Amino acid sequence: MSVTSKPFGKTSDAQEVFWFECTNSNGYKLGLLNYGAHIARFDAPDRDGNVANVTLGFDSLDGYLQRHPYFGSTVGRFCNRIAKGKFSIDGVEYSLALNNGPNTLHGGDKGFDRYVWDSEVVDSANEAGVIFRRHSTDGEEGYPGNVDVVAKYTLNDANELTMEFSATTDKTTTINLTNHSYWNLGGAGSGKILDHDLQILADQFVQVDDNLIPTGQLAAVSGTPLDFTAAQTIGSRIAQIDA
Repeated sequence: MSVTSKPFGKTSDAQEVFWFECTNSNGYKLGLLNYGAHIARFDAPDRDGNVANVTLGFDSLDGYLQRHPYFGSTVGRFCNRIAKGKFSIDGVEYSLALNNGPNTLHGGDKGFDRYVWDSEVVDSANEAGVIFRRHSTDGEEGYPGNVDVVAKYTLNDANELTMEFSATTDKTTTINLTNHSYWNLGGAGSGKILDHDLQILADQFVQVDDNLIPTGQLAAVSGTPLDFTAAQTIGSRIAQIDA
């Protein structure tokens, strides 16, 4: 197990960005950035030993500095959408920037994916990775409370990529953290993933309205295109939606 780092460029305000490369003994490599705590690359061998990068990202910092579909981003304070950019806690209404039509998406205009995070290398006999940390101040993007966030990404010799998120706050607030990676097991740029097999061990899904806002209503996946309780090709389920 090993972790190396190298400069990857600077932001517009001259903050230095680093690329961290985490390697295990089986030829897997995990590329991470302290900008946005991004997963930037994941090299993995297939059954024949051919190595490919199986996640989507950019070869230079410029791609990440532009608006993009959150390739590999650590998303916060709140992933997904908040209807009309408003929510209430303890009788107080908070207003957020609208960056997705009438809604707030993935934290707002400047979510966690657009900050340089502090970084701590994890390099042990059992795992290689990086712990990313940042302090989000009270009122950032309209959210209440000072929040200290930790995102830990590690690779081990069982070829497992582990993601761990935590946050502490000094005030009642809302927070919903995730990583927004896109995966193509054929290799980035190899084409569509319609022939990929997918299994999701979930028997319900949350319904959404026309603006993709969760309604809070749970529905059974059985009999719907979202039923992946047994492995199915992604394309076969998409075909049901299009039918």
